[in-house]
Amino acid sequence: MPVWQSIYEDINDENFVIMSAAQDTGGEAAAGKIFDDAKVTYTAIIDEDHTISSLFNLVNVPSGVWIDEQGQIVRLNEGTYSKHHKLGTFEFGSDIYVPALRDWIAKGSDSEFAWSPEEVSANLIPRTPAGERAEPAFKLGVYFHSQGRESQANYWWEESQRLNPDSWNFHRQDWSFTPSEASSNFMRKVQGLGDKPYYKPMDLPGE
Repeated sequence: MPVWQSIYEDINDENFVIMSAAQDTGGEAAAGKIFDDAKVTYTAIIDEDHTISSLFNLVNVPSGVWIDEQGQIVRLNEGTYSKHHKLGTFEFGSDIYVPALRDWIAKGSDSEFAWSPEEVSANLIPRTPAGERAEPAFKLGVYFHSQGRESQANYWWEESQRLNPDSWNFHRQDWSFTPSEASSNFMRKVQGLGDKPYYKPMDLPGE
């Protein structure tokens, strides 16, 4: 059973809801099977235009946003892996995120892991002027792809990556259409990070 589904079932709290959005221009054909195979019982959608990533300025997947009962963001822009993973020499995710999530579900605003409005503001990723231009450039790529005009789509996807090279979402979406090269492109970019982390630290106990 996929881990997030098992955690959702284990928590089994009517006041806790998971909404999972696959940011995938490939649509149902590309992402639908993932949800089907997982047999998820929480809300799952496919966001072909990457609208959610644009609204929250999420630059990687998976990334999470905690929203309380009043609709206020209390944590965001973190790698929401449910456990530690290892892929060859590449390690990602951790076992510390889920305990923090459980604490917040149990204690709400009294949880030490729920950020104040000031902490939320400090953890927002501001867009540069180039990053602002990258958003419509990427969406032009999505539009031309939907029209079957792949040369124009590729031009605008490449332009979005040039304008915002820190957006893994842009890179990974582009690479998804050349699966034979996706892994090598991904590892090449990871190796080029140097001392820069793939995800920023979460400042959680045990990290």
